[in-house]
Amino acid sequence: MGYYNPQQPSAFPYCQPTGGTHPIQYQPGNYPVPSQSAPITWMPGPTLMPDCPPGLEYLTQLDNIHVLQHFEPLEMITRFETNNKYDIKNNLDQMVYIVTEDTDDFTRNAYRTLRPFVLRVTDFMGREIMTMQRPFRCTCCCFCCPATRQELEVQCPPGITIGFVMDHWNLCRAVYSIQNEKKENVLSIRGPCSTYGCGSDSVFEVKAIDGVSNIGSIIRKWNGLMSAMGNADHFDIHFPLDLDVKMKAMIFGACFLIDFMYFERSPQHSSR
Repeated sequence: MGYYNPQQPSAFPYCQPTGGTHPIQYQPGNYPVPSQSAPITWMPGPTLMPDCPPGLEYLTQLDNIHVLQHFEPLEMITRFETNNKYDIKNNLDQMVYIVTEDTDDFTRNAYRTLRPFVLRVTDFMGREIMTMQRPFRCTCCCFCCPATRQELEVQCPPGITIGFVMDHWNLCRAVYSIQNEKKENVLSIRGPCSTYGCGSDSVFEVKAIDGVSNIGSIIRKWNGLMSAMGNADHFDIHFPLDLDVKMKAMIFGACFLIDFMYFERSPQHSSR
């Protein structure tokens, strides 16, 4: 799977599909050779919908999205942690969103994978339509202590909280709860017993609050050497087409907390 660094799109009239040709940097995989140009096509803008947070109208039309993390050669060469960037695409390979980490250099390189962060989700006009925030949580020998539980707050639009993703200590597997803005449990996520996923995909099942009914999944795809050594992950997110759009946004947000907790590899350890 290739990962690349598209330039930030310029402003376009709202709800008009855009496309263009930009220089693309590819990694080995089923993609053209490096330095070859390829078009970047954005998903056509949907019409405004009542009772839908601005910018989430795209998700009402989708039951599957792909999260593609950019590969950063500088990290592997210098061991300097840079801000993560992700492309969000649909099954037609059309860009839906761009996600950019906004964390200062000291915080990133002092706390590495445990760092608190802000992720900004922008649409094709560069508008920030969603913000995801992870506060700092210390780690200690008492893993069941509430103070060590990882948390992600999702705001859409920025400043308006729509829910939280909460980590739960479990001896055997990754377990999360998805909560609404009142911190009431709505969905649950159960990961595999081994999250390393060497040679195979890692599947995180999204279930109803009863823990039985299947709602969807977050799948970290195995991409060979890139998955084993580089920070360039590929996730597939599945949910019902008619699922409440805020819950789709929350499952989308959970993907990033999972990425940082289990698949973000610090550059200082990459050569060991």
